[in-house]
This record gives sequence, structure tokens and C-alpha cells, in this order.
Amino acid sequence: MRSLSFLSLLFALTMASGAARASDSHAGYYYPEPTSRETYTASMAQGPSASKRSRVGFTVGINKTQQKRGYAPRYHIFAKGADAQKLIIVGTGSSDYNTLFRLRALMASLTADARATPLFANMPEPENLNFLDLCKLIGFTQVTVSDGDTLAHRIDIR
Repeated sequence: MRSLSFLSLLFALTMASGAARASDSHAGYYYPEPTSRETYTASMAQGPSASKRSRVGFTVGINKTQQKRGYAPRYHIFAKGADAQKLIIVGTGSSDYNTLFRLRALMASLTADARATPLFANMPEPENLNFLDLCKLIGFTQVTVSDGDTLAHRIDIR
């Protein structure tokens, strides 16, 4: 009887972990299972020209900018999901983004970069917008930032 209970528990845990992986096929491959989550309500709506192509182009542009610098990138950024609606940012250094605070500092740095773009400069009150607002405008629904080792933070964008 005890072995049957153990097998039932093992089966339930296996099914639960499989369901968790099914909902996030990128966890365990690009980053560890998210250790924290939040929901961000954007200050703007998705733009009318937002598309899979624009989201992928956005990540290609950021990666090209990083490659032009005289040093290796400190993070990699890419779009995943059926419609490239999931933005993934993974740190490359062993201790660069190893706390939630450092991940949020990276997001603040990306906000500064976003505010320097012509897109944001033409918005009313660009100083009140942040990187997640830009993500919403382009059509991303989720951003996951990770140190690429043990920490991942998920942000659902509404």
C-alpha cells in the first residue's frame, strides 16, 4: 500500500512538473525556472504595426549594437514563442546579474537606451515611459530576465 501511495505521489509530481514545463518551454533551456514573477501594466497600447517581424528586428538591432562595442556583450537578448511575443534577456557574466536588484538595474539601463531612440523621443512625456512600455508597444507580452545560472525573473506585460 505504501509503495502505491509513493508511486501516486511520484506520478502527480511528474505531471505537475511536466505541466510547468509545458507552460514555459524555455525554462531549463535558456534560463532556470523563474524564481520571481510580476505583472506590469503598460502606459501604452500595442502599436498598430507591431508584428513578429518587428519584435525579431528589435532584438536583432540590439544585438548588432552590442556587437559594435569593443567588448563582449554582458547579456544576450532574443525573441521566442510562436509569434516572438516573449522577450528573453540572459546575462553572460558569472556575477553581473545575480540578484533581482541587478536584473532590475539592467531593465533601468535598457529604459535609458529606449528613451534615446527616435520612437520614444516622439512620444508625449517620454521621461514617464520605460523599457517595458516599449516592449508593449512592439507587442511583447512577456519578458524574462536571467543571470543565466540560477536566477530568472518573469514579467507579464498587460
